[in-house]
Amino acid sequence: MIRRVLTAAALVAGMVIPASADPVAKDVFGGFRAASRGPAVSIGYYSKGCGQGFVQLPESGPTWQAMRLSRNRNWGHPDLVNFLIGLSQAARQAGWAGLYIGDMSQPRGGPMTSGHASHQLGLDADIWMLPPPSLNLSPAQRESLSSVSITDPRGVGLTGNWNGGHMSILRAAARDPRVERILVDPVAKVAMCQMERGDRTWLRKIRPINAHNYHFHVRLSCPRGSDCQRQDPPPPGDGCAEAADWIRNRIDPSRVRPAPPDPNYRHPRTFRLSELPAQCRSVAAAP
Repeated sequence: MIRRVLTAAALVAGMVIPASADPVAKDVFGGFRAASRGPAVSIGYYSKGCGQGFVQLPESGPTWQAMRLSRNRNWGHPDLVNFLIGLSQAARQAGWAGLYIGDMSQPRGGPMTSGHASHQLGLDADIWMLPPPSLNLSPAQRESLSSVSITDPRGVGLTGNWNGGHMSILRAAARDPRVERILVDPVAKVAMCQMERGDRTWLRKIRPINAHNYHFHVRLSCPRGSDCQRQDPPPPGDGCAEAADWIRNRIDPSRVRPAPPDPNYRHPRTFRLSELPAQCRSVAAAP
């Protein structure tokens, strides 16, 4: 029913936003200050979509603070907001004061004006590696404070910034059935592989990736009632050997045979509104 309503509205929206204008999608979705009304729906794919009925993570709570408020990216599907609040409570149980929450999504999702390729469905969130020294930061402090790296400059070992709380929080996140995968530096993945002495099934969701040593990225699965495309599941197994291989490649880059560039790749910031799922036009045209 939701899909039919959105599709019908998209046809109307097509008359409101003529195809001849066809603006760059990031300019459209980056300009909204509030979510559209209606039931919460994630539409499309993590790197090519939008969302309706998103809610805003409160700027502060007893166990969290949203960072970089000027970006207005502390929005998401209600499932994501509920997940983050719950994970911040788990962080307190792990010995932290709570969590600093980085970018989630824009009020109506969609391509962002800067940065991320994904974060478009209200199902992605970046969580800082910095254990909060305070949960009473002013807006100005949230703009200037930086997170910390848990890897050394070469990216082959941990720094003293890593502690047992990181593993406890990542494990709690990965064990949540709503979580599709978690992206983190391979050094952290290998460390957790070495530390885990019990059930290892959660490690499958922890996926190695570069440029995730200051934060980790949580991605939820497509919620029931939404119209989004699921990402392929992680490969079988705990993925520990793959993460270790990433580190070996950093130590000896000659082991890596670069893949040829994809001539058809375009960053999502270049997408036109017409290239997003048709329902996203109705989201863009809605009050």
